[in-house]
This record gives sequence, C-alpha cells and structure tokens, in this order.
Amino acid sequence: MSNTHPIGLFDSGIGGTSIWKEIHQLLPNENTIYLADSKNAPYGKKTKEEIINLCFKNVDFLLGQKCKLIVVACNTATTNAIKELRAKYDIPFIGIEPAIKPAANLSETQTIGILATKGTLNSELFNRQVENYSNIKILEQVGYGLVELIENGKIESEEMKNLLKLYLRPMITANIDYLVLGCSHYPYLIPQIKKILPEHIKIIDSGQAVAKQTKSILEKNNLINLSSENSKTIFYTNSDATVLKNILGFTENVFEKDF
Repeated sequence: MSNTHPIGLFDSGIGGTSIWKEIHQLLPNENTIYLADSKNAPYGKKTKEEIINLCFKNVDFLLGQKCKLIVVACNTATTNAIKELRAKYDIPFIGIEPAIKPAANLSETQTIGILATKGTLNSELFNRQVENYSNIKILEQVGYGLVELIENGKIESEEMKNLLKLYLRPMITANIDYLVLGCSHYPYLIPQIKKILPEHIKIIDSGQAVAKQTKSILEKNNLINLSSENSKTIFYTNSDATVLKNILGFTENVFEKDF
C-alpha cells in the first residue's frame, strides 16, 4: 500500500462531507475520495442487514480506487456495520459515533440531548455506549425527516425549522446543557439549531475527533502522505450532484456515477 494512495470516505449521502472537511483541514496533503450513496439515503430507516450490505458495496468501490484507509463517515453505518467491515477487509477503518463521552463528562446539569437517526439510536453499539453513563440523564431524539431535507437542499426551509423546534424544545425544557449531533449530516444544521437553543447549550459533533483519529492511524501504519504534490480529491454521488456541489461550494471533481 503506497502512502500516496487516497483516503476513502463514504456516507449515506452528502452529510459525511462535514467529516471530509475536518480531515482535509487537518491533513491537507492527503488525497481523498468521497462516496455519497444518496440513492439509498437515509440508512437510518434500513435494517442492519441492508446497512451492512450497502457498506460492503461502498467499500468494494473504494478499494477499487486503491484507498489506503476508509472512513465510515456515517453514524448509522458505523454503529451497525463497523464490526463486520473490520472482520471482512484487511484495511484500517475509522468509524464515527455520537460524542456522548465529552458531553457526559462536561455536563453540569447531568442532562444531555442526542439528536440522531433511528438506526444509530437502536444499534447495539450505541446502547452499549449509553450504558457507561447511567449517572447522566440522556434524552434521545430521532431526527425524523432531517436527512431527507438536507439531501434535497432544504436546510433553511420552514419545514426544517419546524422539525428542529419540535425535536429541541423538549430538550431545552429538560435542562440539557450539551446537545450531541449523532449524524454526520447534522453539522450542516448548526446555524439553524443555534437560533433555537439558548446560548449556554453547547453543540458537539464528532468531526474533529474523527480527523485526529484518522491522522493517528495513518501515522501508526506509516501511511502519511509525504509527497510535495498538491493533493487531489474526487467526489462521487449516485444521485443528482447539484446539492453535493452546493454543500461543498465548488463543482470541480464532483461526479455522478452509478455504483
């Protein structure tokens, strides 16, 4: 495996680009390939078996592009399939899980909120994680409809505002002081969420932690790209690329491809 080979990332759609941005910022020399499986979004509504099979398909594609490490830039995919991925493939995987630990450790009200997909909140991995914090009151909320609106470019729509108010107001009433975003799509909602939450409630997502872990694993496996050439990134989506281009803020190297 060459250290100039790309890092591969995949998600059930465009949300994992929030993870890509953190990795690209921390590791600007690394080549990357991003796979948006928007045709099958959201994963949160699918069965564990369906999620695992979709993950296998995505990984096979990225391995075909000679990726040296794969970031599962999707909470639902990680919590349902990371064990099976690591068992099947001989390549380093980085997963993404809701950042319960820092929220629970920092909470002064001993009450935190988690906004995530049904697939994440119902997963065995997530529930094992929650069991470690029995002294903390954890309010779980499925973000019904949020991923679909993001995938359709409706981040600032009235429908989005109304859904966020519906999901967040009970958490505010319950006196949370940290809100954990348990889906890689949700960081794109932070400006909207901040308009609803009181200023003292802090928002935590997993992006920076995933980027740091990616760097650590690359160093551990001697896979850091030391080339002086400019890095290259390619984005693939199996749906209309318009929303992906808008989220990224550029159009070059963004391709529609059936996979």
